[in-house]
Amino acid sequence: MSAPAEPAPIPSRIPAEPAGPTVPGAVVDLLGLVAYGELVAFDRMAADARLAPDLARRAVLSEMAAVEIANYRRLADRLTELGVPPGEAMAPFVPALQSYHDSTEPKDWLEALTKAYVGDAVADDFLREMAGFLAEPDRQLVLDVLHGSRYDEFAGQEIRLAIQADPKVANRLSMWARRLVGEGLSQAGRTAGERVALTALIATGFDDQSGVQTLFKRLTAAHTARMSAVGLNN
Repeated sequence: MSAPAEPAPIPSRIPAEPAGPTVPGAVVDLLGLVAYGELVAFDRMAADARLAPDLARRAVLSEMAAVEIANYRRLADRLTELGVPPGEAMAPFVPALQSYHDSTEPKDWLEALTKAYVGDAVADDFLREMAGFLAEPDRQLVLDVLHGSRYDEFAGQEIRLAIQADPKVANRLSMWARRLVGEGLSQAGRTAGERVALTALIATGFDDQSGVQTLFKRLTAAHTARMSAVGLNN
């Protein structure tokens, strides 16, 4: 079967200039959240690399893990520059992210790749939107550390090849992807409820509730296109 078309990039709503000053607490929270996400991604990719079926694939994922720890260092340095210890900024997000990763531990190489391709991409889409509410240089820093196209292309191609070799794999990975998104949304809601500054950042970024609904429609559309691009079902 022929490979589905790649999904179109999520429509950006990042303004040319931020609409107004960002609450400092929200900046620290967002940078702390992204920093901890990068640190966990490093740990996870290094572990997932051992699930690779050969040394070439193991090397690719190990190289990507190295990028994650370099991104963490940039965020940690920025937090230090702002006068906030990185550990202090990251600490509030440890329970939710740890719970997500504990409940979505991949059992094999394909589950690990699907978690990277689906779970990380949804988080990146959301953070890309949130970056639009920050002033420089924090806006560009967040955008810079989001996963690059090489990451998505590698995981997506591996999933497509696996489905071409065994079409039954699509059902298993589709169910796994739905679980990933469900767990991710659950923990995101938990975090939003606990971090008032982050909630305020989202609220001030939109004029009314319809703006928030539009955001989630964009995120859902991007996720649906991404799933279809590799032969997975929502």
